[in-house]
Amino acid sequence: MVAMSGGVDSSVAAYLMKERGFDCTGVTMKLFSNEDVGFDRDDTCCSLKDTDDARAVACQLGISHYVFNFSDEFLSQVIRRFTEAYEKGLTPNPCVDCNRCVKFGRLLRRAVELEYDCLVTGHYARIEQDAGSGRFLLKKALDGAKDQSYFLYALTQEQMARTVFPLGNTTKKEAREIALAQGFVNARKGESQDVCFVMGDYADFIERYRGRPCERGDFVGTDGRVLGRHRGLIRYTIGQRRGLGLSFPRPMYVCGKSAADNTVTLGGEESLYTRTLFAEEVNWIVPSVHAFRARAKTRYRQSEQWAAVERTGESRMRVSFDEPQRAVAPGQAVVLYDGDVVVAGGTIARVA
Repeated sequence: MVAMSGGVDSSVAAYLMKERGFDCTGVTMKLFSNEDVGFDRDDTCCSLKDTDDARAVACQLGISHYVFNFSDEFLSQVIRRFTEAYEKGLTPNPCVDCNRCVKFGRLLRRAVELEYDCLVTGHYARIEQDAGSGRFLLKKALDGAKDQSYFLYALTQEQMARTVFPLGNTTKKEAREIALAQGFVNARKGESQDVCFVMGDYADFIERYRGRPCERGDFVGTDGRVLGRHRGLIRYTIGQRRGLGLSFPRPMYVCGKSAADNTVTLGGEESLYTRTLFAEEVNWIVPSVHAFRARAKTRYRQSEQWAAVERTGESRMRVSFDEPQRAVAPGQAVVLYDGDVVVAGGTIARVA
């Protein structure tokens, strides 16, 4: 079963599997209706055009194509978690939730139920089985600029045993060239946006989706002094400088948010740095000892940083960086690497 979004990458993934001699079936997931999330355009993710593009490529490859409606799952596990996290003062990562709950959750279960051998996606990452332990390892893609292993850290051994990433050893340039050479209708299609169900301002989307405006509150300094009024927690992210609506003699940044008292804390550049974070919902791909060293990243585009890691529970850990890190945001993912191998990943709960 090949997950075909209508984009270039998943189309090429289907082509590569077909070329390797596998019997393939293309599947496009219906995750939401544009009207449900306030879109008034038909050229967004999950649009009819995406489905048509996926079907056209499947037809050209001579494989069957089906559409599965997973909108209920996507609503509860991705959109709702996204909006609730922002209201709690967190900065969520919906791509991680979509991979964990929908693509490699609901869709993979459907593939197993229908007796397919594996699920194929267009992700840029690699899965290899360790010869010694027999465990499956998640590795970075050959194309470092497109590597998506950061978003896939939640994959379990059972899921990796039934998952194939044909583009893991392919560059984006090569994938595009294959699509052009095959004359795919989507060969020149642009990249999809980071959060597929949000166009424009996150806060406007959340207020529209929740059906109510976000409550205003106080800006406070790191000393607790009230500095002014903010327009709602959802309108601010850790590290933000612009759009505060206040004037100060020196640059001030959002360095904290508290849903408990509805405050946004502002401070100077020095207030954005932290050495230690605590993570929950940790998935250990590589079994760990109590304490070890690894390279870690707290944002997708961030370069990896050396840190000391302490496993504090079955699904919890403390990560202490060698050098202070800027604007670490609770709600985001922290992912650990040993070279090209993903060791573990989890959700940042708090910083210290």
